Amino acid sequence: MRAQYLFPLLALLLAFGAARAATPPTTVPAVDLNRYAGTWYEIARKPMYFERHCVRDVTATYTIQPDETLRVENRCLNEDGEEVRTRGKARVVPDSGNAKLEVSFFWPFTAPYWVLWLDDDYRAALVGEPGRDYLWLLSRTPQLDAELETAALNRARELGFKLDDLIRPQQGR
Repeated sequence: MRAQYLFPLLALLLAFGAARAATPPTTVPAVDLNRYAGTWYEIARKPMYFERHCVRDVTATYTIQPDETLRVENRCLNEDGEEVRTRGKARVVPDSGNAKLEVSFFWPFTAPYWVLWLDDDYRAALVGEPGRDYLWLLSRTPQLDAELETAALNRARELGFKLDDLIRPQQGR
């Protein structure tokens, strides 16, 4: 592993460990992975070290694999307009209704990926983790309907997330 990733990764793991002591947010009861798979546009996020350079056209694409894991491909454009891609793998946490995943971009480390709110038509999703440090508002389209955005962010507040530091990348595609 490259040294530049070691400190942030260790900090992230420590944050997740400390979060276990707090009551975690609740997830949706169930996620249909066939409906969830595909490309999502990032509408807003809490600051995340690994996305610090992602300023435009931020997407995450989930593809179901034959072994029932998900291939994860994150894509964005940085400040210079250059494309940045990361690839990982996610597995469902047993007995979670598919609402909790463990995602790995750097083996052997994993991070929780919890679906906290999901529009009935799978047009928008709110994803976070137990410590409430990270949060993503995702949409199937580059711009999200204001009513769906309000519903998702209200749910985030109900779950105890602080939203004063949300980052909203440009979506221009």
